[in-house]
Amino acid sequence: MRLILASNNPHKQIEFVRLLGAAGLEIAGAEAVGGMPAVEETGTSFRENARLKAEALRGRLGAEDFALADDSGLEVDALGGAPGVRSARFAGPEASDADNVAKLLTSLDGVPAPQRAARFVCVLCLLGRGTDARYFMGTCEGRILGAAAGDGGFGYDPVFQPEGYEGSFASLGRTVKDRISHRARAATALRAALNGFAADGGIS
Repeated sequence: MRLILASNNPHKQIEFVRLLGAAGLEIAGAEAVGGMPAVEETGTSFRENARLKAEALRGRLGAEDFALADDSGLEVDALGGAPGVRSARFAGPEASDADNVAKLLTSLDGVPAPQRAARFVCVLCLLGRGTDARYFMGTCEGRILGAAAGDGGFGYDPVFQPEGYEGSFASLGRTVKDRISHRARAATALRAALNGFAADGGIS
């Protein structure tokens, strides 16, 4: 069994290899099957967009391959759940991480700390050539800081403070993030399911 990541994002590929590689799984990027096709993320939920990405890769899979697609983002209560599925393009279609963070902080200008609750959400979609889609979800609750802190991570990590911790994701280090992040929790659910599938004789 080989998992093919339905993403061209090198950060995500590195992270999934860390999160799932120790489970004895073979994990490859989309370039292993000719690259990730362009996908228009028209879904209104993380689940819908994850499915769109997995289906785009489905036709390129080998008989023993499974597409693993991830859609994730940040939900901020004071913004009605935004940026949500538009997290990667919150400040526009060509926005950089810095652009998105700047827009987020501007949008929350004047909002007091107790009202800056937020969460990272990750939905994984696992899809084989002849199988139904299976979904795995992880969340990480926290709040948005008033300014960026730390020089690790990517995306909104510098302004997200996970619940129970003093620093931002960008300042806590990889070891902590790999234990408590939304993607780590979704990967844990996936890993448990794959162990169950193996015990039952495979995925159908």
